Amino acid sequence: MSVAKVMKMVKDNDIKFVDFRFTDTRGKEQHVTVPVSAFNEDKFTEGHAFDGSSIAGWKGIQASDMQLMPDPTTANIDPFMDEPTLILTCDVVDPTDGKGYDRDPRSLAKRAEAYLKSSGLGDTAYFGPEPEFFIFDSINWNVEMSGCGVKINSEEGAWASGEKFEGGNTGHRPGIKGGYFPVPPVDSLQDVRSAMCIALEEMGVPVEVHHHEVATAGQCEIGTKFSTLTQRADWTQILKYVVLNTAHAYGKTATFMPKPMFGDNGSGMHVHQSVWKGGKNLFAGNGYAGLSEFALFYIGGIIKHARALNAITNPGTNSYKRLVPHYEAPVKLAYSAKNRSASIRIPFVHGEKARRVEARFPDPIANPYLAFSALLMAGLDGVQNKIHPGEPATKDLYHLDPEEDAKIPTVCSSLEQALEYLDKDRAFLTKGGVFSDDWIDAYIGLKMEEVTKLRQTPHPVEFSLYYSC
Repeated sequence: MSVAKVMKMVKDNDIKFVDFRFTDTRGKEQHVTVPVSAFNEDKFTEGHAFDGSSIAGWKGIQASDMQLMPDPTTANIDPFMDEPTLILTCDVVDPTDGKGYDRDPRSLAKRAEAYLKSSGLGDTAYFGPEPEFFIFDSINWNVEMSGCGVKINSEEGAWASGEKFEGGNTGHRPGIKGGYFPVPPVDSLQDVRSAMCIALEEMGVPVEVHHHEVATAGQCEIGTKFSTLTQRADWTQILKYVVLNTAHAYGKTATFMPKPMFGDNGSGMHVHQSVWKGGKNLFAGNGYAGLSEFALFYIGGIIKHARALNAITNPGTNSYKRLVPHYEAPVKLAYSAKNRSASIRIPFVHGEKARRVEARFPDPIANPYLAFSALLMAGLDGVQNKIHPGEPATKDLYHLDPEEDAKIPTVCSSLEQALEYLDKDRAFLTKGGVFSDDWIDAYIGLKMEEVTKLRQTPHPVEFSLYYSC
């Protein structure tokens, strides 16, 4: 969409406000709104000033002036605001040099796409994420000196069969690991998901499927179409916004937290990806599962750098409560066709154009701009250095004998461990200036604050383990 078309859109839809949005390091969208009287074509060239020092992990107070540069191709009308509001996704520009800010995730994603082209290996990278999420009726938690705790409230929860609800207990709900995927009334969230899909398509994100997921208590997934790296990250941010706000409109609460409850599956974000050049899918070939040597080397790069990738693709302390055995979590760093116990899966497809690989260890609290860029950089490093991933895994990796199990590497077991690997294994990310050492250092510092906070907070489980010792 051109600037002229955006201005026409504003006029035709009687827009009252324009919302400038960008994504911070942690992956959370931020925004600032201007009345339409303060919006004109100049905003696309002059930008909108804001204070970068207030964004976690960004500029210090001594160098805080930043510019939001709206991208006209992202123009959307917000379906949730009372007043007609136009959304514009922005790049963050450092006014001192007019370039994309080093720590702006969207600018970093564009650098990753530019690096792919400059490398000569390909010209386009396609990504197709599958973020899962939970929809609860409500959630309560407290973290205080006097104690801490959390309570999930869900009529769909397997534990709710004996509870009393206004209007009565229907008795229809999925059991533990029983959510994939009975029809309503067991699946109580059909209409909510359908409303989400309608909003997504109104905002330009093509929807392919929606369904209940495996876990009880409202685990869901909406499948949307693949696209190029930066646009697909934009769409992922729209999907999160739509899911959170639609659930809110229905009087419920949604979360992309990887492991919000004990004893059932957590939420992942499987990421499908392929690299193309001159209109040809470079992942298609005559090798294992129809893959090319290029694709196998790409897999090799992801497996080699997986533990450093974990710091970006699994960026929360909660992420590693999902990455444990026995909950369909892809903890083993191996690849396989159809085998969902491997961390890299090659889906069965019809035709070379659809040939792709699926990284299964990322989760949905990952910043999509950073996660997709890091996966691409790891894969390209594998291609450049001809890192072969070895033989594919044909067995169920969840149930190996101890000797076999010990031979297969695993993902990290904690965020702190992942940050240590990122610190040591960073050269593949800094190629072409995509990520910088300064960015990595700042990111590690930001994430270690989360590690430290959890370290310092007594956990209810510790009371069950140690109170009477």
